[in-house]
Amino acid sequence: MTTLLVYHPSFLDHLTPLGHPERPDRLRAIDRALEIERFAALEREQAPFAPAEKAFLAHPSQYVKRIEDAAPEDGFVSIDADTSMSPGSWEAALRAIGGGCLAVDEVMTGKVENAFCAMRPPGHHAERIRAMGFCLFNTAAICAFHAAEAHGAERVAVIDFDVHHGNGTQDIFWDKPDFFYASTHQMPLYPGTGAVNETGKDDAGNIVNAPLAPGDGTNAFRSALEDRIVPALLTFKPDLVIISAGFDAHERDPLANLNLTEDDFAWATKTLMDVADRTADGRVVSILEGGYDLVGLATSVASHVDALMYG
Repeated sequence: MTTLLVYHPSFLDHLTPLGHPERPDRLRAIDRALEIERFAALEREQAPFAPAEKAFLAHPSQYVKRIEDAAPEDGFVSIDADTSMSPGSWEAALRAIGGGCLAVDEVMTGKVENAFCAMRPPGHHAERIRAMGFCLFNTAAICAFHAAEAHGAERVAVIDFDVHHGNGTQDIFWDKPDFFYASTHQMPLYPGTGAVNETGKDDAGNIVNAPLAPGDGTNAFRSALEDRIVPALLTFKPDLVIISAGFDAHERDPLANLNLTEDDFAWATKTLMDVADRTADGRVVSILEGGYDLVGLATSVASHVDALMYG
């Protein structure tokens, strides 16, 4: 099984204020974890710089221009209370889009079987016209629309196991029944969305939320995915499965209160790969979202990529 790893040094140049949990050290920890012999067979490519217009797939041009204009020449600028930009943020955000679309291209054309994109800033909180939650552009949603536009994908699913609900992806997909979003997440927790009764415009069912309670662990997580999300995903029959791969539901993570381990992320990866095998010729693209304890993040990503590579 050929797995693509997408990365670029510019992702380290998206700086955040001292003490911010979404920091460049996250990618350094991932890089160290994937340097061992077990991962030598990874196909590795650098994320290309996407034109700003590629973000128009999920965001209006005025919003994209507003983010571009906000990028500072030095220091930091606050976009909201916990989302900021540094001089390197604009390039990092566009390379994240470019890297995600590259992964979609290579998976959809059969050059690789699946891909993991080790990129930042994350994206799943970015709504159509609002940056928030450390996110500027919604990379996963852009990649889903790119799969449809460039490769004729008729149905694309984004499955999100970040501990925080991906309100941005839900917002962007809400009235688009050919695009499916499902999430396991802690509730109550930031950003306050993701209730079971949020199912898409006119209850279309293309939105599936499976919230978990603080303190939940392996059993509740696996039940939510296996009993609620997978049946809906199989009914939807995606042509491509995109994973919003956040690892902050790990028991070590400081920003939430779920108790998952790296074994749970490996199991979830294999479960989603099985769905992709049944409906999408195995096509899976995984995009890094959260995960803020460096040890928990590194071990979880290693388990996730191991599952992508070896099943």
